[in-house]
Amino acid sequence: MEKLNAKLIAFDLDDTLLTSERTVSEKTISVLKKCVEKGIYIVLCSGRPEGGIFPIVEMLGLKDSEYGKYIAAINGCSIYDVQKKEKVYSQNVDSEILLKVDALAEEAGLRSEVYAPDVVYFAEATEWTMKDPILCGIKGEVIPDYKKFLAEGSFPKMLVPGEPEKLLELQKKIKAELGETISAFTSKPYFLEIMRPDCGKGISMNWLADYLGVDRDAVMAFGDGMNDENMIRLCKYGVAMQNANPLLKECADFVTDLDNNHDGVADFIEKYIL
Repeated sequence: MEKLNAKLIAFDLDDTLLTSERTVSEKTISVLKKCVEKGIYIVLCSGRPEGGIFPIVEMLGLKDSEYGKYIAAINGCSIYDVQKKEKVYSQNVDSEILLKVDALAEEAGLRSEVYAPDVVYFAEATEWTMKDPILCGIKGEVIPDYKKFLAEGSFPKMLVPGEPEKLLELQKKIKAELGETISAFTSKPYFLEIMRPDCGKGISMNWLADYLGVDRDAVMAFGDGMNDENMIRLCKYGVAMQNANPLLKECADFVTDLDNNHDGVADFIEKYIL
């Protein structure tokens, strides 16, 4: 197969670029550095807030390059320039939507949470609400008047953590009541995410390509979960990991030969890009 013309490559983190040990192999780091040296933009594109992505940025050691300085957080709701330490793109959910979803979650016996770059806010610290802060390595903070906080604040997404069966029922109810005014999907089986319908990893990566003057036909994306579906579908080259959700594999252009624990990303790039 001839080489693919990729000039901007977006990577989901958990279970895609990261191993199950939440690290990146030396081989993968080496391959990404070769991409940057060839003038290919490397963009970490995660459901995590910025603070949960920064440690991976440091691990890769690419931030001093023009081609390694951008990250996309909150499933593409925010694009951040790590050199200038500023957002170049952001999208927030209307407070009315957040309050409605929070009320529906409470009816189901669940708790919601919202995100700042380095803090997750919630009404109560539970095993479930602390799960994502622990996963991302950032602070979780209890807000006593959480509903007022939602009404007065501005947030890129809301997440409802809980047992997968309960979340599926809540997802159906949210979609029935709020329809096209929101995007509701599971990133992991125990995380239900709520964002604007005009926001997503693929939308943000195509925006970034335009911003950087990169042809959209030269954008590639790697992912494993259904929160990656937007970029796997919308980017020119959508690559699902070998360990990806079967539904994601169905809409991908390619599937890696190896999984996230065996340098699946690096193997694919070496074969089809470098």
